[in-house]
Amino acid sequence: MKTITRIFLLLIFCMLAGCSNHQKTKHMILWYDHPAKVWEEALPLGNGRIGAMVYGRPFSEYYQLNENTLWSGAPREGNNPRAVVALPDIRQAIDGGDYIKAAQLWRGNAQGLYSARYQPMANLFLDMTDVDTATTVFYRDLNISEAVSTVRFHADGVSYLRSGFISYPDQVMVVRAEAGKKGALNFRMRLASDLRFTTSPTADDYLVLKGKAPAYVAHRPDEEQIVYADDDKGEGMNFEVHVKILHENGTVTNDGKRLIVTGANSAVIILSAATSFNGFDKSPGLQGKNPAAEASENMQKALAMSENANELYAILLKRHVEDYRALFDRVELNLGKNDAFDTIPTNRRLNRFAETGDQGLVELYYQYGRYLTIAGSRPGTQPANLQGIWNRHVQPPWGCNYTVNINTEMNYWPAEPTALQECHEPLFDFLQSLAANGAQTAKLNYGLDGWTAHHNTDVWAMSYPAGNFNNDPRSAPRWSCWPMAGGWFAQHLWEHYVFSGNEQFLREKAYPLMKGAAQFMLGWLVKDASGYWVTNPSSSPENTFRYIDSQGKSQTGELCKASTMDMAIIRDLFTNCIEASKILNTDADFRAQLETVRAGLYPPHTGSKGQLQEWFLDFEDTDPQHRHVSHLYGLHPGKEILPRVTPELAQAAKQTLLMRGDGGTGWAMAWKINFWARLEDGNHAYLMLKNGLAHVDATDVNMRGGGTYSNLFDAHPPFQIDGNFGGTSGITEMLLQSHGGELFLLPALPDVWPDGSVKGLRARGGFEVDMEWKNGKLSKAVIRSTLGGNCRVRTHAPVTVANAQAKPSEGANPNPFFAVAEAPAVIAGNNVPAPAATLNLKETAVTDFSTEKGKTYHLTGR
Repeated sequence: MKTITRIFLLLIFCMLAGCSNHQKTKHMILWYDHPAKVWEEALPLGNGRIGAMVYGRPFSEYYQLNENTLWSGAPREGNNPRAVVALPDIRQAIDGGDYIKAAQLWRGNAQGLYSARYQPMANLFLDMTDVDTATTVFYRDLNISEAVSTVRFHADGVSYLRSGFISYPDQVMVVRAEAGKKGALNFRMRLASDLRFTTSPTADDYLVLKGKAPAYVAHRPDEEQIVYADDDKGEGMNFEVHVKILHENGTVTNDGKRLIVTGANSAVIILSAATSFNGFDKSPGLQGKNPAAEASENMQKALAMSENANELYAILLKRHVEDYRALFDRVELNLGKNDAFDTIPTNRRLNRFAETGDQGLVELYYQYGRYLTIAGSRPGTQPANLQGIWNRHVQPPWGCNYTVNINTEMNYWPAEPTALQECHEPLFDFLQSLAANGAQTAKLNYGLDGWTAHHNTDVWAMSYPAGNFNNDPRSAPRWSCWPMAGGWFAQHLWEHYVFSGNEQFLREKAYPLMKGAAQFMLGWLVKDASGYWVTNPSSSPENTFRYIDSQGKSQTGELCKASTMDMAIIRDLFTNCIEASKILNTDADFRAQLETVRAGLYPPHTGSKGQLQEWFLDFEDTDPQHRHVSHLYGLHPGKEILPRVTPELAQAAKQTLLMRGDGGTGWAMAWKINFWARLEDGNHAYLMLKNGLAHVDATDVNMRGGGTYSNLFDAHPPFQIDGNFGGTSGITEMLLQSHGGELFLLPALPDVWPDGSVKGLRARGGFEVDMEWKNGKLSKAVIRSTLGGNCRVRTHAPVTVANAQAKPSEGANPNPFFAVAEAPAVIAGNNVPAPAATLNLKETAVTDFSTEKGKTYHLTGR
C-alpha cells in the first residue's frame, strides 16, 4: 500500500508541475504528504489585504484569516514633552561618561506608549460529513507560480479536490471543493473568530460574521490583557466576513450557524471581508467606515460575473492568475539541473538540505520571497508587518507590529531589484502618515523641525518612543532611544527613484519626505568637543556595551553618542537629499547646509581587534555575537563601504562579521547573506544562506535556533517574515549589484552554482538584466535600458558588447543615477588595531557603453 501511495503522489506531483523542462513550472511548488499539524506548517495565501493560512486538513479544513487593517486600539497621544526638558541633562551625562544615568533619564522622561497589536480576523472551517476518515492518499501544495493552493485526498472510495486563492483584482477569497463521484460532496461550513463575534445566515447559502477588535491589548503580563468596549458602538475596530456558497447539484441549507452542503458534485465558496478602518488618524469605533458596505460590494461584484458555480470559479481564477503572473513571471532563476529532489515533500527537502545541496530548493526559496511580497503588499494596502499579513495570535510576538530598526525595511529589500516595484508602494503611502505624526513628535518631544519615528510603529502611524512612559521597569533605552527611522525609510524612497527614474515620484512624494527627515537630523545633531557633528543620545539598536565607570566598576551601557549606525544613516540621508535637490533644481541653500554638515560628521573608527567600531568609543561587546550588526549599515543596505573604493572600511567590516559569527536568528542570518555578498565573498554568503535554511520543526518544542520552518517561513524563532525577504535580497545581491556606481554582474557567485541563469533583475539607472554563466564565468548577458544613459559594467572577465561601442571605463560614471558620495576617512581608535581581515577580491574588467532608452544590448564573456 505504501508503494502504491507513493506512486500516486508522484503522479499527482507530475500532473500539477507539468513535468516539463520549464524551470518556473517545474520547481515553484511547495508540497507535502500530510496536513499541517501547526500553524508553521500551513500554507499562506494573500492579496496584500486579506491573508489566509491553509492547513490542508482533509475532513475538517481550516483557513485562518487576516485582514491587514485589523489592529487593536485607535489613534492615541503618546508624545512626551518632558523629553525636550530632559535632553540637555541626558547629553551632559553621556558627555561625562555616566551612561547609566543617561539611560535612567531617558526612561523616566522620553518614552511614550507601546504600539497597537495586529489581530487575527476569523477562522473558516469546512467539516466533511458521512465520510470514512481513513484516507489512502493525501497531497497538498502551494503553487507559487500561480498563487493557488491545492488539497487532494482519497477516502471511502472517492477522490476529493480543494483548491483556493485570494484575488487582488476582485478582492475575494475563492475555494472550490469537488468530489470525483457525483453527489458525494457533503460538508458543513462555519465561521468563528478569536475576537468578539457573532454569526448569522442571511440566506440558505450566505453567512455573515460580525466582529469587534479589542480597544486595548496589553504589552506586559502585569496589566489587564485584552480590553473590549462595553458595546459594539464603542472604541475598537469593527469587521465583517461574508461567505457565499454556489454549488453544482445537491442543496445548500443553513441551521442558524452553519451552511450545509449536501449531495453536491462541487461547490464554490466566495469570501469577502472588510474592517471599519478609516485612516491612521480616525477612531475605527467612533469614526470608522461601515465594513458591511465594502464586504457586500466586493461580494456582489464577484457574483455578478456568473451564476454558474464552475464558470464563476474559472473566471475568477483566470483574472487572479493573470494579475499575479504579470508580477511573478518577471524574474526567473535557474541554478542548474535540479530534478532529483522535486518528488520529495518540501519539509523533507528542507530537512536534508545541508547534506544534499539541493539547489532547486534554493530556487524555490528565492521565488517564495517574491511570492510573499506579492501576497503581502499590493498597492492600496498597508505595508507588510513583522509577519507580513499572517498572524493567528490576539497577543502576537512583539505585537506583530512594524519594527522599524531593521525588520520593516528588510521586508522591502527585494522589491526593486526583483521587479516587484509596485509592491513597494504601500510603504511609501504609509510614510506620509508616519511623517505627519512624526512631525508632532519632533516638535513636542525634541523642539525640532522635520519629522522622526522610533523603533516601533503600527497602523496608527505611531512615531514616539515606546516604553509606556516611565511606568514599565522593563523598558529599555537600547531600543526605545532610536529616532533614526525616518532616515532609514528615506533610503527606500531614494532607491525607488534611482531604480525607476520616476522624477514625478521624486518631486511629489519622495523628496518632501526625505527633506523632512533631513531637517530633523540637522536639528538632532550637536557639535561634540571633538569638533564633529554627533548624535547624542545614541544607541545601536537593541545592543549594549561594557565600560568602566568613574569608580572603576564594570558596567553595562545602552546609550552613548555617535553610534556608527547613526552616522551612516545620516551620511546616506544627506547624500541622497543633496542629489535629489540637484536633480529637482531646488533648495540650493538647504543643499549647501547639508553638504557642510555632512563634511563634519563623526567618521567611522576601527577598534582594537581590527573591527569597525559600533560605538563612539571602542567599548567591549556585552554579546559579541549579537543578532543586530547595525554598524555595518554602510555596507548594506547603505553604499559607503565599497570593497574596491574603501578597502580599509571593507576590511574592518569583514573583521566585524567574523567576530559576530555565522549564526543568529533567521533574519539576522539573512542580513549576513547581503553583507557577505557586498564583500564579494560568494562562498561565505552561501554559507549564511545554508545556515538560514536549517530546518526548524515547529512541532518539536525542544528545538532552538534560527532557520526555516516546514512551510519555508523564516524562523526567528518565532516566525518573522523579514528573513524570507532578506534571503531573497541576499541571493539577488550575489548575482547583481548596482549600488557602487556600476552594474556588477555575478559579484559573489559561490562555487556551488557553477552553471545557471537569471532573467529579469533590475538595476539602478533603469537597467534590466538577464545573465547566463557556465563553469563559474559569465557567458552572456542581456541588458535592457529603460532610461538611456551610460551603462558601466564590471565583470570578472572582459566582455564584448554586440550592438554598442564599448570602451574601458575612466573616472566617475557620468550617468547621474550612479552618483557615489565621497567616503569618509576611517580613523583608528585609541587602541592599536590588530591586523584586519583581508579582502580576497578577484580581478575584474570595467566597461562603459552608451545606451538609448528602450534598446537592448547583448554582452558576451570572453
